[in-house]
Amino acid sequence: MLLNLPLSRSKLDRAAHLRADQAAIDELWSRAKVIEMLGDKFKVTSSGLNFQSSKDVEGERYFLGLDRDGVPYFVAHRSTDQKEFPEDFKSLRTIGALLNSLEIGAAVHALALTQWHEAHQKCAKCGASTHPTFAGAVRECDSCEASHHPRTDPAIIVLVKDSSDRILLGRQKIWPEKRFSTFAGFVEPGESFESCVSREVEEECGGVVTEVKYLGSQPWPFPASIMIAYEAVISNPDTVKADGEEIEEIIWLSRSEIKEKCGSGELLLPPIISVARAMINAWYGPNAKEELQGGESWRN
Repeated sequence: MLLNLPLSRSKLDRAAHLRADQAAIDELWSRAKVIEMLGDKFKVTSSGLNFQSSKDVEGERYFLGLDRDGVPYFVAHRSTDQKEFPEDFKSLRTIGALLNSLEIGAAVHALALTQWHEAHQKCAKCGASTHPTFAGAVRECDSCEASHHPRTDPAIIVLVKDSSDRILLGRQKIWPEKRFSTFAGFVEPGESFESCVSREVEEECGGVVTEVKYLGSQPWPFPASIMIAYEAVISNPDTVKADGEEIEEIIWLSRSEIKEKCGSGELLLPPIISVARAMINAWYGPNAKEELQGGESWRN
């Protein structure tokens, strides 16, 4: 059974067939529910996203899709260099766990799309400026007219286990004290997902992978990744060690040990909306949300 991953939920039909029809997009915009973004922050209420009317927002507009009733959703995005934001603008990391399936799907799409547009103002072929087209799904060069499409970087994330069903977690040097998580890494050119699993596990802890099980995938728009989740059993649990470069400490945990360490504050787990936490919770069992308490931590 595949995992029910928090950021993989979506209730919007992306309706790609409408993107080339500017008249249709203009009509949809006139009656849209609009997510307002400033930089990488979302305008919110106390209960979720603060959807605006199209006449009340400014910025570049990008089409996100239609809900089951045909209501159109857009994001209106304004770039900014500011470090401080109004109280009603929050990051997806902050609000992600509070959003329903429609909101989270729209927010993940909006964040990934707006960050791509911000990072691709120049043509990769000739260096000239580019502009958005196809309702925000494409950028076109103002000079050579080359079309540029959003790209997503695949990364594997793996829950390492031994034959006794313990899990192995690691701690990166740059993380807060006591923060441990699963192992992960980007897929290299010409590499399969499964080969990447074996390589990353071997590089980060010296583990020899003998079994691999696919668990699911989740977009991770920080800024443009998709996490492909696996569970892997290794044959040499007694000889693994942290690589000392990326990973500075590793720890084997049974279910009773992880519960005790979370409760005492000795261990901080990844946040609820992360793939890593979903994998750990699924391994732990149905009482994970209640019993694995005691704090969680982002990387920074």
